Amino acid sequence: MAIIEIDKDSGFCFGVVTAIRKAEEQLAEEGSLFCLGDIVHNSDEVERLESKGLKTITHSDLAELRDANVLLRAHGEPPETYRIAEKRNIRIIDATCPVVLQLQRRIKQAYDASADSINPPLILIYGKVGHAEVNGLVGQTDGTAVVIQKEEDLDQVDLNRDVLLYSQTTKSLDGFQAIVDAIKKRKTAGKFEYFDTICRQVANRMPHIRRFAASHEVILFVCGKKSSNGKVLFNECKSVNPRAYLISNTTEIDMAWFENIERIGICGATSTPSWLMADVKNYLEKTLNT
Repeated sequence: MAIIEIDKDSGFCFGVVTAIRKAEEQLAEEGSLFCLGDIVHNSDEVERLESKGLKTITHSDLAELRDANVLLRAHGEPPETYRIAEKRNIRIIDATCPVVLQLQRRIKQAYDASADSINPPLILIYGKVGHAEVNGLVGQTDGTAVVIQKEEDLDQVDLNRDVLLYSQTTKSLDGFQAIVDAIKKRKTAGKFEYFDTICRQVANRMPHIRRFAASHEVILFVCGKKSSNGKVLFNECKSVNPRAYLISNTTEIDMAWFENIERIGICGATSTPSWLMADVKNYLEKTLNT
């Protein structure tokens, strides 16, 4: 009989927990609520909340709304979103993660401080182009910040001026350090300041999840297809355990993975609800023991 264990440190980070709680409280009071973008990058959790009255909208939809309640998810939003909401008499329920909010303020302060400078510093953000959090960060600079996804992206910018580097909160520490080292090698003029703005609750999961993955014969990593954090953490699992499989839910499980297996581990991303990992465990227990 296989031993099936859920990683106790996997699942929602505190920013997502807060967003879900605020949504559920509003839904309990009003029975409906708009959310700007997927509240979390997990379709199963989004569907659960939609069944309670949550409606996901786009930025185009926001511009057409009036006199409504709109939740801003943990990823945060650029200043323009708040300006639109004020014009349209939209009540904002702000669930921006405190770590993200602090980073937004730091970037805005740096940008505002150099607004009248003849040679303002180049603000770089290590992150994923188009990611909701990154869009919110770039918005603090009126769209002037440059997003760097990999070292090769540095070829497109002038590094021989003052440079300020920040990071999307869910990126890896190793990846950030690689960008820092690359900039140091390339710079021949100007100052360079970099700020490690990676969320430690997320970053600390990486060494833990490697240990968890290495201690089980097979790993089921449960997360939504849109989760950037999920892709990073899954790759960490895969690096130490080649028998790690990425699934969205029980429908994607292949029972052939578990032949002659005694220890199975289940883990997930910061956007993975605990109930979904529990569903996977229950499914395996029933299927393997029949």
